[in-house]
Amino acid sequence: MVLTIRAALATAVARPLPAFDIALRRYWEAQHPGDPLGAYLERGGLVSRFGKAMPQQTQTALSDVAQALLLPGTVGSVVGEVTGALVGALRERRQTVRALAACARFAPLLESESDLEALSFYPHLLAWELDRLPDDKKITPVILLDTFEDTADRHRDLERLLQRLVWLMPNCFFVISGRSHLQWADPALHGQLDHTGPAAWPGLATTPGLVPPPRHGAPGGQQHLTGDLSPEDCDDHLARRLTKDGQPLISPAIRAVITARSHGLPLHLDLAASRFLEIRRTREPQPADFDHTFPALLARALSDLTADERHVLRSVSLLDAFDLDLATRAAGLTQQAPARRLTERPIVTENSYAPWPYHLHGAIRSAVTEADDHTDDRWTPADWHQAATRALAALGDQWAANAALTPSRTLLVSCLRQGLRLARDLRLTDLAWLTEADDHTDDSVWEPLAPPTRASSSEPQPGPDTPADALAELLAAIARRQHEHRERTAERLTTVLNTGLLSGELAELALYYRAKAHKNLARTDTALDGMRQVADADGRLAPRAHRGMASLARIQGDFPTALAAIPTLGWEGRHHRVLAHIRWPHDDIDRAIAAFEAARTEAEQHNAPGERAIAQTPLALVTAFTDPARADDELALALAHQYLAPLDQRATTLYAHVAALNRDAGTDHDVTDRATVLHTESTVAGLPWLTPLIQTALAFHHAARGAQDDLTATIDRLRQATANGDHAYYVDIATAMGDLPQPTGSTTQWLDEAHTVRERWRALVTARQDHLRGTQ
Repeated sequence: MVLTIRAALATAVARPLPAFDIALRRYWEAQHPGDPLGAYLERGGLVSRFGKAMPQQTQTALSDVAQALLLPGTVGSVVGEVTGALVGALRERRQTVRALAACARFAPLLESESDLEALSFYPHLLAWELDRLPDDKKITPVILLDTFEDTADRHRDLERLLQRLVWLMPNCFFVISGRSHLQWADPALHGQLDHTGPAAWPGLATTPGLVPPPRHGAPGGQQHLTGDLSPEDCDDHLARRLTKDGQPLISPAIRAVITARSHGLPLHLDLAASRFLEIRRTREPQPADFDHTFPALLARALSDLTADERHVLRSVSLLDAFDLDLATRAAGLTQQAPARRLTERPIVTENSYAPWPYHLHGAIRSAVTEADDHTDDRWTPADWHQAATRALAALGDQWAANAALTPSRTLLVSCLRQGLRLARDLRLTDLAWLTEADDHTDDSVWEPLAPPTRASSSEPQPGPDTPADALAELLAAIARRQHEHRERTAERLTTVLNTGLLSGELAELALYYRAKAHKNLARTDTALDGMRQVADADGRLAPRAHRGMASLARIQGDFPTALAAIPTLGWEGRHHRVLAHIRWPHDDIDRAIAAFEAARTEAEQHNAPGERAIAQTPLALVTAFTDPARADDELALALAHQYLAPLDQRATTLYAHVAALNRDAGTDHDVTDRATVLHTESTVAGLPWLTPLIQTALAFHHAARGAQDDLTATIDRLRQATANGDHAYYVDIATAMGDLPQPTGSTTQWLDEAHTVRERWRALVTARQDHLRGTQ
């Protein structure tokens, strides 16, 4: 390597470098007697790369020094005679060798034994010679040390010599590349290498903020992972990698497949390019030829690892992310050391802000789980199944331990996502703690949980055929109900139930949310039947089912039955919120507000942000009837909308828009147009139960403006929307707002006298009209 650098400089500098050249000739004569330097360079191929200038330059340096020392010509060809005389002249600081005497370490290196250890210090002489080149001749050599992982061995002997080379040449730019991190900034290597620790190599330190200032003149340097090229960079590399007549040889379609499969790993790109050429010898390559990983990638990923590290690598390839404990338990080991060593490899990426800090590079993970494994310690299917079972159990234990200390919804959802994918992909029949997955639905927060489908989205997806598949589909349907028509939700849940793969509370969970979908679709009788099945099971979901039955009674106008159910509900049945929904249709606004506030407070006490948003939004709606200013605060000053912003609650968000209609009733703030848009959005979402509420808000607006014809038309639409009897009490409310006759045949069973309720709603409209006149 030292000879290669000097040979390259022979062409770049084109002049002798006396200090280095004389030391090198002395070393060569001692270590390779009878083997001329030129012949050695020619055998090694350096002459063909850099020419024959180097031997000539070293001989010129030797002759020049002999002449400066006034040595006879015959002596000038004998290295030992020259170096001996030169050392004496340097010690005496003779004028003839004044330039070389400026190199303080030159004489000691000439006096030292001519062995490999001495040679490893000669780069200092090379750096000194480069530094004293004239300004118009100065250069900065760029030295590439590729596949640096090949230097690693038990005692780091070769690495120590190479590190010394880098250290002694600070005026050169070294590019050191390999599959492993450069560990020179690790203090633990003290004694194995000459220069270690963050003070010596601040640019290589992995703990920013804790790095001491470097010693004066210490080499800099930074360490970069190059395994995550952007898709654009991958495509550009592949387009330039193979060309013909100035055009990319690899087609855009093939480049797209390779890029997607590579996850930005350059090694994958190069393996794909090699495969392209191999296939092209016999036929035209197709995109399908590259829609897989390469066994060679797996072989290279495993080649640098110990047996325990390979075992951990295969185990964590089952996980999207992991920490040391999770990796160790998934591998079935008792010590974390192999997992810790693996995390120090560049194939593992760290994100300290994630629930689990480590994850395998995507291309390596694909290679481990998909490529044909022909290694001696390859796993059997039983090994993979056991590792998945261990990993699933470890995820459950982490969630349980965390829930007992500081419950974290983020960790719960992360555990569910990883656990569901494990159980599905490895076809685990024992779902273990995943059977308690409905815990995440308690707070009505709808993060997507189900793992990606195994086939492409353009292909028909197979139905659930394992309990894990059924559970994943169940949770996906529940979450997607915020983005799909409720009819689609009911169909998906029916399909899951018909598989018979769910039992116990999971089956009840599917029944409950299917009943909620039917309730949203105004199928009251069907919804009531589903709620009753869940309630009769008397499981953990029974309070929610009783709440659903109370809500259905209210929807049908049977307020006494709904009120009678409240004492049995408790927090699990959201008793305060159910009471508030009973009170406000009676225009008992103060008690409705108090109940919604109690529901919000209880949700905060239980750390339930989803329920808090659900309670806050109708609070804004009922407040808007009597106090537009406060309603404006509730909505615009960050209560309802602030609560909803981080959540995924489509129905509640639409409900907040209805509250804004009530707030603006009687004004010229485009209430009618907004109501039309809102009606369309709720219909598309499969939420017809919102239509009567929207029409009631519109009736309030027209009544406050005294627009009798518009009010009559709105009441007609309201009658059509409630023709099946659900929410028919809204017609009573709308007619009372306009001081119109009470509907004939009303079946609403009020808690108060009907005429009292009507008087309250009419008084509310009068109060709004007075408010509007006061603001004009």
